[in-house]
Amino acid sequence: MAEHCFIKVLEHSHVSPPPGSVPATALPVTFFDTLWVSCCHMQRLFFYEFPYSTSHFMQISLPNLKNSLSLTLQHFFPFAGNLKLPPPPQRPYIYYADGDSVPFVVTESISEFKHLIGNHIPLRGQELEGLVPKLPSQSECSDGDNFCKQQPLMAIQITIFPTVGISIGVTFCHVAADGRAFGHFTKYWASICRSLGDLTFIKNSSPDYSRDLIQDLRGIWSIFLKEILDKEPLTRMNPPTDNVRISPVISQSHVEMLKKWIARKCKEENEKDHPRMSTFVVTTAFIWVCLIKLHQSNKTPDQSVRNDDAICLFVFQADCRDRLRLPTTYFGNCLKPCIVTAKRSEIIGENGIFVTAKTIGREIQEFEKEPLKGVENWISSAKEVFNECEHYVTLAGSPKLRVYETDFGFGRPTKTEVVHIGSHGSISIAECRDEEGGVEFGLALSSAELDKFNAIFEQGLLNLRQITL
Repeated sequence: MAEHCFIKVLEHSHVSPPPGSVPATALPVTFFDTLWVSCCHMQRLFFYEFPYSTSHFMQISLPNLKNSLSLTLQHFFPFAGNLKLPPPPQRPYIYYADGDSVPFVVTESISEFKHLIGNHIPLRGQELEGLVPKLPSQSECSDGDNFCKQQPLMAIQITIFPTVGISIGVTFCHVAADGRAFGHFTKYWASICRSLGDLTFIKNSSPDYSRDLIQDLRGIWSIFLKEILDKEPLTRMNPPTDNVRISPVISQSHVEMLKKWIARKCKEENEKDHPRMSTFVVTTAFIWVCLIKLHQSNKTPDQSVRNDDAICLFVFQADCRDRLRLPTTYFGNCLKPCIVTAKRSEIIGENGIFVTAKTIGREIQEFEKEPLKGVENWISSAKEVFNECEHYVTLAGSPKLRVYETDFGFGRPTKTEVVHIGSHGSISIAECRDEEGGVEFGLALSSAELDKFNAIFEQGLLNLRQITL
C-alpha cells in the first residue's frame, strides 16, 4: 500500500461463492471481450459516510459485506475465476472452478475523508490509487497438453476512515465485463448487503451468460486477437506523475442551455437532418472542446500556428445490447468503440461546441442504424486513425449506469471515482451526484494544467449563459 495514503492493512482474505454452489464452468470470450485483452484494468471507487468506529465496522458491517459478496459471486462467478490465455490461435476463455475466489483486503486510513469526497477540491492521483487494490499478476498453468497464462479477474479493497466514512474499491479485468455488467454486479451485491442476505429479489435480475446469442460465424474474435498480439500498442498518454483529479460538473440548467443554443445553431445553419442532441451529446461535446483548448494552451506560440488542420479524436463506447436484442442482464462485454474526428481549428473556433456536438450526434445516429458495421475492421481502422491524429480523448462510463444508486445500506455514495483515468487520454463520465439531469466528469491533469482548465471550463459556461440570454 502507498505510504502517502496513511493506510494500515487490517485483514487479508479471499471470498468465494458458497462451496459447491457453482459447477466448474468455462466461458469462451466473444469478439466484444477480445477487444479488451490488452486494456488496463478497470478501477472503480465508492465512498460512503459511516460515522462509527473501526471496531464497529469489523464486527458488524464487514461480515455482512463478505457474506453478501459470497452470495453475489454465486451468480457472478466469472469474477472469482480466471482469464485463461492459451497459446494462439486457441481461443481465450474465462474459467471458474469450485474454490476460486476474489482477494479481499480491509485497510484503515487517517486521510481526510471530506477532502477525498469534495467535488470542487483537486485530489492528487496518488490519494485515490492507494484505495483500490491491484489484481494479482498473471501466472502460468496447465491447459491440457499446453501451458497457458491465467489472469485473476477481480480484487476488492475496503478502507475505513474511522468515525466518518468508508470506501469500497474494486479492480477488475475488462475482458470479463463492461460497465453495464459490472454495474449489475455492484448493485446486486449492494442489494443483498442492504437486505442483510435476503435473496427474494434475485429471481428476475440474475446475469445471463448466453454467449451463443452473439454470433461470430467469421471468427472475428481471432482477427481481433491476432491484431492485438501482432501489432504495436497505441502510444500511451499516461497521466503525469504529479497528476491531480478533478470532477467538473455540468448542471442541468447548463445542459438545457447547451441544447437550446445548439438547436438554434442548427436552425441558423439550415440543418434539416441534424442528429438528436441528447444530454450525453451536448455535454461530451462541451468537455471535448475544453480539453482541446487546454491542449492548445500548452503549446508554444510557434507550435500553435502550425498544422491548423490537425485531426483530433474523441472515443466513446456504445452499448449494443438493445440493438442486438440481447437480454438487459447479459453478462460480458457488448460495446462498440465509436470514434469521431474533427479538425483542431474547428474545435477551438467560435462554433466548436456546435461542430463537436454534430460530429458525436451523427456517430450515434450511424451506430443506431447499423451497430456492427465493419466489425472485422474495428481494430485495424482504429489504429490507422489514431496514428494520424494529433490528440485524442477516450471516454469511460456513462450517466446511464447510475453509479450513485449503488447503496450497500450506508446510503447513496457521497462520491464515486474511476481511478484508472488518465492513461490513453481517458476521462470518465457519470450522472451528477447532487442534481438529477446534470453530468459529472472525471479528469486527470498535471498541476500546471489545473488553473488553465478551470479557467477554460468556467469561461465556456459563462459564454453559454451570455449567448442563450
